[in-house]
Amino acid sequence: MKGIYFINDRISLNGLTKEESIKLQEQTILPYIQKNNIQVVKLNPYQIYDYYTIPHALLHDLKKHRNYLDCLIQYSPIVMEDFINTYPARWFILKSFFKEVITIEEKDLPVKHIV
Repeated sequence: MKGIYFINDRISLNGLTKEESIKLQEQTILPYIQKNNIQVVKLNPYQIYDYYTIPHALLHDLKKHRNYLDCLIQYSPIVMEDFINTYPARWFILKSFFKEVITIEEKDLPVKHIV
């Protein structure tokens, strides 16, 4: 399975600093990638990190290379929320390059049943 992961480096999660929020996202996503044998794809050879931090850059690289991948992995819906609300059409195009968008935080939450 091939995928790309996204880390929002401009957001503070759970009252953490931005640096701590980046570490939280990495420490949550990387074990998931290893456990599920996901091969991280690096579309841009000039990219510093193995992950993307800018949705526009990710979309640009996906369009340029015409790559369709198995998954886009993100920590939580919050990390992409601003992009989704500001650019809904671009979000629709971006996620169309992936079979699924995996959100790690939701997978660890207990199931709540309505009685």
